[in-house]
Amino acid sequence: MSGLPSSFDDNADFYEENRWQKLFRKLKEEPLVPFGCAVTCYALYQATKSMRRGDHARTNRMFRARIYAQGFTLLAIVAGSAYYKEEREKRHEYDTAVAQQKAKEKSEAWIKELEARDLEEKEYQERRKAARQAAEEARGAGAARSALEKSERREEVGVLQAVRDLVNGRV
Repeated sequence: MSGLPSSFDDNADFYEENRWQKLFRKLKEEPLVPFGCAVTCYALYQATKSMRRGDHARTNRMFRARIYAQGFTLLAIVAGSAYYKEEREKRHEYDTAVAQQKAKEKSEAWIKELEARDLEEKEYQERRKAARQAAEEARGAGAARSALEKSERREEVGVLQAVRDLVNGRV
């Protein structure tokens, strides 16, 4: 991977990762966010349980706990965002460099394919020209042309008509 910034050379975390690896990396980087989400869910669960029992005081406490847990989660997100800003910028830079490298490789592969097709087409045209010249030399300069050569000159006559002419002796 040439062209990547040298700051990524010694950091194995910046190499390509799948979705699960990314999820676990994010959980390790910011463990307070999932913890806050879990506490919020628990408070909601307890609030619904106490509502079914008819315990209004516990229901109100659980809804307050949910609000506090959501506030904690929001603070964890903001603090984590500020703390990991530099790492996110480095990751974005790395992802951009990888995308550019892949695009460059793809365009180079496409150019190679086009060059190969062009070379094949030129070889085919040369073989076709050589075969025509050999056929003309075999017949002589003033000899009649074959039905296939006539069909090459006249676009309205196809291969099928050239075969019919050959079979019927109209060479």
